[in-house]
Amino acid sequence: MLVAYFQGIILGMAMILPIGPQNAFVLSQGIRRQYPVMVAALCAISDAILISLGVFGGGALLAQSPLLLQLVTWAGVVFLLWYGWGAFREAFKSDPDTFSMDNQTLHTRYRIIATVLAVTWLNPHVYLDTVVVLGSLGEQFGDLRLWFVIGAVTASIIWFFSLALLAAWMAPWLQKSQAQRGINLVVGTVMWVIAIQLARHALSGLFA
Repeated sequence: MLVAYFQGIILGMAMILPIGPQNAFVLSQGIRRQYPVMVAALCAISDAILISLGVFGGGALLAQSPLLLQLVTWAGVVFLLWYGWGAFREAFKSDPDTFSMDNQTLHTRYRIIATVLAVTWLNPHVYLDTVVVLGSLGEQFGDLRLWFVIGAVTASIIWFFSLALLAAWMAPWLQKSQAQRGINLVVGTVMWVIAIQLARHALSGLFA
């Protein structure tokens, strides 16, 4: 039981730690101090759903549905390009005051919810990491699969809440114009690199 649980934590962390759209959005909302706990909770809940689906049979279904994976991939490409463009536009604004919290337009709660769900559910990497990879690994634990899922979900909770709260705590330093400019450049670059990788992978699948 404990072996399955701690294996879930270790493998869950391995899947979550690499920077991606989810982590970038959690970081940016923590720095802005705009509902960081809510964003972290939505990411953790989404991961819990996807991991559970993968371990209890959803991984095989997704692996056998290339059309569904293609649709999700191209939707993700469009969204990531759009989100990355917004980050680059913020980074190259000429007025440095636009990066200060006093002059930022606070995003509405519903817009933030929609965005965090989009960076999660429109990102094919999330399906591959949680549903396919963790799902196939979790299935190997047989009757102890539930403990593997609990361990992986624990890793997700620890990571997202730590990232959001740490970013909020460091916000006074990270809200400076140069720091914000650099963060937006990193976020935009990550989004576009992932979008290009997804598009190349989708095209290779079409012409294979």
